[in-house]
Amino acid sequence: MSNEIEVQSNEIAVVKTVEEQKFEMIQRKARMLSTSELIPKQFQGKIADCAIALDMAERTKSNPLAVLQNLHVIHGKPSWSSQFIIAVVNQCGRFEPLRFHIEGEGDDYGCVAYTYYAGDEKTKENAIKSPRVSIAMAKAEGWYGKSGSKWKTMPELMVQYRAATLFGRLFCPDLLMGMQSVDELADIKKQNANIILPGEV
Repeated sequence: MSNEIEVQSNEIAVVKTVEEQKFEMIQRKARMLSTSELIPKQFQGKIADCAIALDMAERTKSNPLAVLQNLHVIHGKPSWSSQFIIAVVNQCGRFEPLRFHIEGEGDDYGCVAYTYYAGDEKTKENAIKSPRVSIAMAKAEGWYGKSGSKWKTMPELMVQYRAATLFGRLFCPDLLMGMQSVDELADIKKQNANIILPGEV
């Protein structure tokens, strides 16, 4: 019995050592990244923030530099760029590359993001789709009418970005880690003037 307890104690000690080594490795990588001028200024000199970004990179199976370039911390709340969300969906291995179906005119102009699970036959029945995002939705939600809205100047881009974000939220929320996109926060800013977006500081 005493031998079994000794073996179990040794196993626990080894596991702790491995975790400690992993933590120390992350710290070393974070320290190195924090000194680089290639990363955004908001991460330069901030070892703890770089360590969190490294953890996010591991969880999303992404390049750490890509995470740092596309992760925006706004009033302590991290958010992804829409381009990064599309990249994460495309490279995660669960799906075929994301596609976009755009149709309609005027307020009915809209987009559906769709794809197929990897290995599935590419038929209409097997397609997995985001909710349809339209100009009418943007107006109803208050995204369209705010000052400087990109919905007015780049509607084709915005409907695709928002459809991709909704797709990610529905079919791979674990990869987005519950975070919003920068574009979503830009739309929320209409209700909260205290939010400072990237490029406004």
